[in-house]
Amino acid sequence: MTDPVRPPSAAARTAAARRIAELAKPTGALGRIEDVAVWLAGCQDRCPPEPPQNVRAVVFAGDHGVAEYAVSAYPAAVTAAMVRMFHSGGAGVSVLARQHGVRLRVLDIGVDDDLADLPPAVREFKVGRSSGAIHLTDALTAGEVTVALAAGRTVAEQEVEAGADLLISGDMGIGNTTPAAALIAAGLGLPAAELTGRGTGIDDDTLARKIDLIDRALARAAGRFDDPVDLLAALGSADLASSAAFMARAAELGVPVLLDGVVSVAAALVADRLAPGAAQWFVAGHRSTEPAQSLALDKLGLVPLLDLGMRLGEGSGAVAAVPLVRSAALLLRDMALLSDVLG
Repeated sequence: MTDPVRPPSAAARTAAARRIAELAKPTGALGRIEDVAVWLAGCQDRCPPEPPQNVRAVVFAGDHGVAEYAVSAYPAAVTAAMVRMFHSGGAGVSVLARQHGVRLRVLDIGVDDDLADLPPAVREFKVGRSSGAIHLTDALTAGEVTVALAAGRTVAEQEVEAGADLLISGDMGIGNTTPAAALIAAGLGLPAAELTGRGTGIDDDTLARKIDLIDRALARAAGRFDDPVDLLAALGSADLASSAAFMARAAELGVPVLLDGVVSVAAALVADRLAPGAAQWFVAGHRSTEPAQSLALDKLGLVPLLDLGMRLGEGSGAVAAVPLVRSAALLLRDMALLSDVLG
């Protein structure tokens, strides 16, 4: 049995809440930013906290067998093309990362392409080429899950050793919202119709196929939802498993994580089971348009910072929220106290 993750500092959280009450503003006037400031103070075990300076985002890329069954608006070949785009700096999250001073890293965990034209570091943690179609077979073997989990833990350790003070797990993979929704449905005990979204913008017929596929996957894997490792083998993928382990290990190391969309949050739900208590180290960057993400965030007890209708994935919504996290720390640190104003 895994020992529970050490929670963020209660003393620092209390001190931060007390300082917020003393700032020169009406009670609650900064809204959710106040909550983030308290959370960050607890994670750093200091009040006031410092604004995160070494923010590092890792995109875990992989293909998914379900993409062959018309559940996405785009062909599976887009995954490899986008990995190349991340590497060249032209992806949406790449633009946001440059704007906000976030160090971006892309890793091929399960892309159905050799990507031999990219540097070996991109392929360093590759588990295999694609995953199984989860309505017909397991996504991964037990051995592949073990390798993927070890990869995620190692990547987290590398980023923390490099000085990360805030981590983001991004995703890239055509069809990946299908296993993400399946993992969330399994974790929450809900049917696919209640939480399946349109992903890349699919039409009604494709949405109906996607819902049916997820329900078939849930029925096929019934009885295997209690063990998070077996759940990842049955319904996940190598990239989702690595992302979950990455977030779980970050929490164990005491480094906060800023969550992105439905794929990131599905992995976070599993991470909190791999390392009980890990969710205390997570904050939700944004609310995506996928209903599964909102339901999973409710389960984790997290309220998103942004609600902009984004559904790009890649870690983009989380990176867009980085300035708010930094602002929360700066307001708590630099804003005048009411006592200063009143003399």
